[in-house]
Amino acid sequence: MLHEPENTLFVRGSTPVLLLAGASVHDALPGLTASDGQVPLCAGWGVVPKLTLCVVDGPGEYGLMVPSLAAPVLDAGGAGDMGAWCEDAERAGGAVVLSVDRIPEVLDWDHLLGSGTSRGGFVRIMN
Repeated sequence: MLHEPENTLFVRGSTPVLLLAGASVHDALPGLTASDGQVPLCAGWGVVPKLTLCVVDGPGEYGLMVPSLAAPVLDAGGAGDMGAWCEDAERAGGAVVLSVDRIPEVLDWDHLLGSGTSRGGFVRIMN
């Protein structure tokens, strides 16, 4: 299933994040319980971070594709670069995939990781 780039936010960092709003896979992703700021592994899921298309593949028929070149990327200085996000994901061996109701205007990680409404976790790169 194709996920709209306007309902997506790629966030750069040592562990990059892919925020998905209104994702078709929301209910299939595990509930997020990040104790002590540690995000759990999303077992059975994989991510393929590429410049033009990012794929999140889950168990069975669950999965989605994001036209990543058209989606916003955020880094510490503001607008970021999709190629750099992909490099972050390669270095980290994956990315944190978070499914939320809507993309927040302000990234409050404590709220996103502890609200009880976010779903997801760390998703390893598929080989």
